[in-house]
Amino acid sequence: MSIVLPLPVSCDACQATLSSSAAQVHQRAQVFDIPAVRFEVIEYQSLSLRCQCGKLHQSALPLQVCEVAQYGPNIRALAVHLTQGQLLPFARACELIKDLYHLDISPATLLQWVHEGAQLLTPMVQASAQKIQAAPVVHVDESGLRVDSCLQWLHTAVTPTHTWYGVHPKRGMQAIQDHAILLNYTGTLVHDCWAPYWSLNCDHSLCGAHLLRELIFQKETSTQTWAQHIIDTLLGAHQACKAARETGTVLEPTQIEAFVSQYRAQVQDGQAQNTPEPKKPAQRGRAKQSSAFNLLRRLFEREQEVLRFMRDLTAAFTNNLAERAVRMPKVKQRISGCFRTLLGAENFCVIRSYLDTVKWTPESRQF
Repeated sequence: MSIVLPLPVSCDACQATLSSSAAQVHQRAQVFDIPAVRFEVIEYQSLSLRCQCGKLHQSALPLQVCEVAQYGPNIRALAVHLTQGQLLPFARACELIKDLYHLDISPATLLQWVHEGAQLLTPMVQASAQKIQAAPVVHVDESGLRVDSCLQWLHTAVTPTHTWYGVHPKRGMQAIQDHAILLNYTGTLVHDCWAPYWSLNCDHSLCGAHLLRELIFQKETSTQTWAQHIIDTLLGAHQACKAARETGTVLEPTQIEAFVSQYRAQVQDGQAQNTPEPKKPAQRGRAKQSSAFNLLRRLFEREQEVLRFMRDLTAAFTNNLAERAVRMPKVKQRISGCFRTLLGAENFCVIRSYLDTVKWTPESRQF
């Protein structure tokens, strides 16, 4: 930190010269700024030296210096972070680098750096995936991703300290099998009730936020009161679990039983008011049921999964971790449009997996 001392030279009353030795600090003010930057060139020279015996010795250049003229690791890392971390389009990232550092780099060069960065980070992302597979609770989600003007699917598996992304042409079980992240998982999977997840041989916990949205819709589009009652029960149980986590305790069995009894009574009340629609004569397939009936049937059949967050406080009430992870790739797509190639989307998944992992805790940087 540098210090600037603006000192009066002479007295404005008598014009006498003022001595700086007797000055005392009257006021302090600090200005935070960044220095003007410009690229620097480091030249490496290989030297040759002949021994008195006649043998010629030559020094070697560092392994990372492999061209007569090349870009260094810092500018490469910045370019990759601008496009994959800060989600800038390649052309705008090149423009920003030129404005700040006076380096004229082409988008094609940035594209190559992204590919090289993904290759370097792949082992670390694979190690992160192994930690996710061993985690007691994993949040999962999937969302559409436009790649080369076609619909692909972005899959994500998240813990509080690790994030994994993958892209696949399919949304369901085929993608789960090919990625192999969740195939042999035995912990608790938090999700939004997407059907393929139920094929996995693990415990399941349903996202409370999704259920609340559906219940709020039923409350706002009907005069029935069961939806509001279930909302109150779920939120009450969520607050009780939150208080227990803060104090390092768990819910008492009597508390759990009280919430479960309320939940069951309210679901039964809703089912009594929303009976199944009968199948029409000559109708093929199953009779179409109302959204209220389908929701209540799910709440009844999946009671254990809906209320798992009460019995296991490591299972979060919502699937926000996975939904938050999906948000940034969607922002990338909105800013830059679709990915031009599948390789570009795969590189993004690798780099973004690394970036989203290392930002959480210092421990997650150690693979």
